[in-house]
Amino acid sequence: MPSRMRHSRAIAVALGCTSLAIAMSAPALAAPTPRQQGAGAERAVLPAGDGWAAAGGSTTGGADAAPGRVYTVTNRAELIAAFADAGDTAKIVRISGTVHGNSDAAGTPIGCEQYQTGGYTLDKYLAAYDPEVWGRDALPSGPLEDARAASAKLQAATVNIKVPSNTTLIGVGKNPKIIGAGLQLTDVSNVIIRNISFEDTYDCFPQWDPTDGEKGAWNSEYDNLVVYGSRHVWVDHNTFSDGGRPDADQPHYFGQVYQQHDGLFDIVRGADLVTVSWNVLKDHDKTMLIGNSDGAGATDRGKLRVTLHHNLFKDVKERAPRVRFGQVDSYNNHFVATPDSAYGYTYGIGAESQLVAEHNAFTLAREVDRATILKKWSESSLTAQNNYVNGRKTDLIAVHNAGVPGEHLTEGAGWTPHLRPTVHHPLAVPVLLALKAGAGKATSR
Repeated sequence: MPSRMRHSRAIAVALGCTSLAIAMSAPALAAPTPRQQGAGAERAVLPAGDGWAAAGGSTTGGADAAPGRVYTVTNRAELIAAFADAGDTAKIVRISGTVHGNSDAAGTPIGCEQYQTGGYTLDKYLAAYDPEVWGRDALPSGPLEDARAASAKLQAATVNIKVPSNTTLIGVGKNPKIIGAGLQLTDVSNVIIRNISFEDTYDCFPQWDPTDGEKGAWNSEYDNLVVYGSRHVWVDHNTFSDGGRPDADQPHYFGQVYQQHDGLFDIVRGADLVTVSWNVLKDHDKTMLIGNSDGAGATDRGKLRVTLHHNLFKDVKERAPRVRFGQVDSYNNHFVATPDSAYGYTYGIGAESQLVAEHNAFTLAREVDRATILKKWSESSLTAQNNYVNGRKTDLIAVHNAGVPGEHLTEGAGWTPHLRPTVHHPLAVPVLLALKAGAGKATSR
């Protein structure tokens, strides 16, 4: 029997006896609080025990918002005005339609040329810093690099949007989207983000670095979402992607892809108590950092406690996630690499990381080497149990160590996750996520 048929039959067996929810020695979801009953998705709170964001107090966002603190916004200016009006009081901000980060005061989308200043154009920049002219030993400097940096500063002031504490940000209506904006959760607490498609947070002004690697590289700014130094954050039922501007379609300059995207969703700089559930992250290169520097131990040790569960990572090249310092619990996720997609690795094991990766499903194209699912960046241990690759239970650590003996990984993260309301059998996870993950599927739970 072909392996694909065996996989399908295994899923059918896993799902067919009673229901999709095949729990594995885990308590049932907590009953809704009175605040949730009949209140709809926009007043939902994180269920008790649902990942690290449920530790040390609840994550409620704007569930207690007064009627005057419920806003419906349709463009960037309205979004910023809603945040400014409510400040840190409990608020619900409803995204209706498409909000463009790169837009003018009226909400009309604008292009990169409208940020250009100081005489910057891409053609002039390419001519000035062509390696045949500039060389490969130093970063660009001089008037055109100054003009690029000044233009980038203008875009950053528009693209980056700060989200205050005690906020529920939720999509409503048909296909709510935020395109080209970078949401910043910086030193805030108690934030819920649900039911939104985040697309194409692109950098108009990448910097050329001829010293980055053997051949140089284009480096860009902006993520769709950054949790920076913030606590009690729940990110649920969203979709993150590059939208209509995939890296694969970008031109090459100086022999390297003109990279206009950084990460999709990063959790960094002492952020803590975060639950990421039922999202779709797809078609991207540098997907998710949990901890962004080996030198950030002073802010990150004892923090970066993050739960990732029931997320679909599809055709992402790497960092799903790459972990430093944090106690990260990754379970019941589905990782998909289709034929001809660029695949580097899934889990990056970084400085002092304490990753637990259990009960996950991997659906990988034939050419993907299972030994590369794990990538060792630093000497750290992890726990990886009961994971299934193409329908077969696979010891990810043993496979990695056999296939990449020069990067030996040790087993045992040193802690045991307990904040897991329901754990499903890995064979059920692909079907569950196909039905329930991503924007537009949030419920009032």
